[in-house]
Amino acid sequence: MARKALIVWGGWDGHEPRQCAELWGPILQAEGFEVIVHTSLAAYQDAALMGELSLVVPIWTMGAIEREQERGLLDAVAAGVGIAGWHGGMGDSFRGNTEYQFMVGGQWVAHPDGIIDYTVEIVDPSDPVTAGLANFAMRSEQYYMHTDPGNRVLATTTFTGRQSSPWVNGTVMPVVWKRAWGAGRVFYSSLGHVARDFDVPEAREIQRRGMLWAAR
Repeated sequence: MARKALIVWGGWDGHEPRQCAELWGPILQAEGFEVIVHTSLAAYQDAALMGELSLVVPIWTMGAIEREQERGLLDAVAAGVGIAGWHGGMGDSFRGNTEYQFMVGGQWVAHPDGIIDYTVEIVDPSDPVTAGLANFAMRSEQYYMHTDPGNRVLATTTFTGRQSSPWVNGTVMPVVWKRAWGAGRVFYSSLGHVARDFDVPEAREIQRRGMLWAAR
């Protein structure tokens, strides 16, 4: 029987939630998942559905989540459902919901100078998510985040030459991490501002592996 993955997409259109759902749904299907797609956060209130899942893939930047919806998601992950996401679709959702941010392990606060060239540095080549991958280049938003020191960081980036916020130059910022929330596995990558960012092979492979790691 196939494991079930739930994709919930919506929120700010600038992060191309529909396009990203259309990209990652078939990838998960190719990995053997039955993929369920919802465009309403009400899916998180469906206790029967949430209890059947192996993985949740949230693609919802900003917006607002109702208390019962947030509770349904957090409780499902705590009970063992994995969650894996990227960029603002998971790391800049529901800005007023600190418990959700606690679960994610971080929250976006800035992307100095907008779309720029930067390097992603692999810092844990022993982990299955990053094994065999070398440092790689991105041209996208370089996320500055407030992050949990308890995260297991797999990749970082260093801010250099930023003009709009020069005080951050020299800062080493987590890009990819994993963590626990109760019995559930949480995976996050700050890569993926728009769907074409996953044309970068390393960004795509990290996300694919992270989903597989998180899924129960």
